[in-house]
Amino acid sequence: MPETSRETETDEGKTERQQRDREDQSSRNIVSLISQFADDNLTLVRNISTGLAVAGVVVLARSIKLITKFQAASEIPARFIEKNVSLRGKVHAITERGLEVEHVPIHVPVLSTLLLKHKGVSTSPMLVHLAGVELTPEGRVWLQENLAPAQTVWLKLISREDDMLHCLVSQSRQGSVWSYCMNDEVLRLGLARTAPVVGVLPDSRLYWRLHKRLHRSEVKAEKKGRGLWQRESLWERASKAVRDNALFRLMRRIFKRN
Repeated sequence: MPETSRETETDEGKTERQQRDREDQSSRNIVSLISQFADDNLTLVRNISTGLAVAGVVVLARSIKLITKFQAASEIPARFIEKNVSLRGKVHAITERGLEVEHVPIHVPVLSTLLLKHKGVSTSPMLVHLAGVELTPEGRVWLQENLAPAQTVWLKLISREDDMLHCLVSQSRQGSVWSYCMNDEVLRLGLARTAPVVGVLPDSRLYWRLHKRLHRSEVKAEKKGRGLWQRESLWERASKAVRDNALFRLMRRIFKRN
């Protein structure tokens, strides 16, 4: 009986080994077939991989609006404004209401074409206001002279009010890699006054950071007597005092009668 049991166990072991060998052989055959197919159709496999990669990038770009062209303030996602994202734009005009700026999205070769090929090329500008700034007529003229049509600017989103964006507007200095903020510049030149930052809570950190920054620029103009804060010279003040003097006015009337 013991020998019979050992023989039975040996037969079962052989059967299991043979079964495992057949399974291993079958797996190797499948792998070989897949490898052979990949070798024979290498271009197809590469094209499929590339297609899947491009599709993934397209989906990602659409979800984060990486290359979307915004044609109105309402189209900009709220998270862009909450995070104070900077957008690139092209100046169309400076009006009494503000700057008309066309959004210029990031251009990604091939991908931009894929996403925009069914959309007409629009030149619809968005209305932009210099955040925290109240321009004077002279300030508007200065902007018209220094922001030529089609010039590229960067818009740092601060808030949105109906169809208007309140932004920090920057442009590169001519012949320099550095940019400067138009909000600060018009205040430093005395061509504007500071104003409440619309759409930002007065007790927020962002509000006070902007207010402090803009107020500092305004104080510089006031100290140097620029623009709005321009002081009369000593001779001008003396002449005005003499003209306003009652005795001087009386003498002028007497001489006129004679």
